[in-house]
Amino acid sequence: MLNELLALESRVTEVVALCHALRAENDGLKDQLAAAQAEKHQLVERMGEARSRLERLTAQLPEAKT
Repeated sequence: MLNELLALESRVTEVVALCHALRAENDGLKDQLAAAQAEKHQLVERMGEARSRLERLTAQLPEAKT
């Protein structure tokens, strides 16, 4: 009986350690996701600005004569 309790205690300790490790990994992944989302937002803004510049430049091109 004592051996079974010691084995159970060991398993519980392993599960607790795994939970802590997974929580830390999850926190790191949340940080990475937030950084990636911020970068995506910046890139979307830059693409919009580039699109606007291209549209302004296109509007300044002379019409093609056929």
